[in-house]
Amino acid sequence: MVPIRVLFLCTHNSARSQIAEALLRLDGGADFEAHSAGTEVTRVNPFAVRALAEVGIDWSDATSKSLARFVGQPFDQVITVCDRARQACPVSPGAARQLHWGLDDPSEVEGTDEEKLAAFRRTVAQVRHRLGPFIAEAREAVRGARDPSPG
Repeated sequence: MVPIRVLFLCTHNSARSQIAEALLRLDGGADFEAHSAGTEVTRVNPFAVRALAEVGIDWSDATSKSLARFVGQPFDQVITVCDRARQACPVSPGAARQLHWGLDDPSEVEGTDEEKLAAFRRTVAQVRHRLGPFIAEAREAVRGARDPSPG
């Protein structure tokens, strides 16, 4: 089976989109080819790496990637995970379907390291909550397209 190609898009590709990519790779398995990018490139937030490590994902070698790297590539789904990315890219070329998941930016939380990490843990939980139905629906759509019922 050809994997379902998904691109998660955010402003900096440092937290929400990185978390979504990592979780889809884990939870979606071989049925999905997950990528993430930003409208601007920065670095992967260390709290994102820590929160992902808590759920068994080693994301320590991840890098922030520019949307330009993926221009012209076909994707089955492009999912914006922040409002600024949605505004910057209202239409994603190459996307068969585009979704928007407005997630709060855990990078904007101020306080102690523990308070910041708690914000990233919440983001992991929010993304997982959205991914469950997304994965099921995407798999069902692929099955339906490949095995149409007779009329």
